[in-house]
Amino acid sequence: MIDIQNTLDTREVPLNKVGVKKLEYPVKVLDKEKGFQFTTATVDLFVNLPHNYKGTHMSRFVDIFHKYHQNLSMKNFLCMLEEIRNNLDAEKAFCKMTFPFFIEKAAPVSGEKGMMSYILTYEGEVSATEKKFFIKAKVPVTTVCPCSKAISERGAHNQRGVVTVKLQNTSFFWIEDVIKVIENSASSGLYSLLKRPDEKFVTEAAYDNPRFVEDVVREVYLGLKNFKGSEKPFATFSVECENFESIHNHNAYAFTSFDGQN
Repeated sequence: MIDIQNTLDTREVPLNKVGVKKLEYPVKVLDKEKGFQFTTATVDLFVNLPHNYKGTHMSRFVDIFHKYHQNLSMKNFLCMLEEIRNNLDAEKAFCKMTFPFFIEKAAPVSGEKGMMSYILTYEGEVSATEKKFFIKAKVPVTTVCPCSKAISERGAHNQRGVVTVKLQNTSFFWIEDVIKVIENSASSGLYSLLKRPDEKFVTEAAYDNPRFVEDVVREVYLGLKNFKGSEKPFATFSVECENFESIHNHNAYAFTSFDGQN
């Protein structure tokens, strides 16, 4: 059969990225407690396309991803991208894979267990001379306002927020340890299951540990900069926190980043 994608294109316009978006696929990823866990990912896969090619072979993206979907460690993720790059005769290959990641978490007093969900994203880029891999984690937290606590005779307003970190991975680490750093930097982490003694404990603990968004971002920054769960320091990372304000009709936000020097 004729291969239209491989025919010559004369318009001389190279394309930075071509491929497939929003491919929904079951995947198996690393889990600190159980070794692996199964989840469902939304995947974008691309290569660059030289000006002389009319198109790329879309089916090959799925064909190659399928070979790796049962074991997507950082090493295998990058191997998958290298195979896509070579198979499609491209200079660069790219992948973005987003999925819910589950951790079994015990309530602080009763010890009752439930599953917490976090949104993780793997991002990779591979060329003949360079390989880049990033992990992004979205972690829900709760914060109590220090200002509200200081000026109020009774109580203080509190709200849920989301902390997002993006890390450049240069050596192995467990994402569960990063999530723990984030939760410890807020007024409190969240739980899927709380009995009344647990709710009392979490409420009072958060009240005793008020945090602005600025505080959360600075604490996470220091926790990641001094992270002990990796053989090497993180090459780069960014931290942002967005609080869904309970007494304002807007959100509170803070952001910072580390480039390996600051």
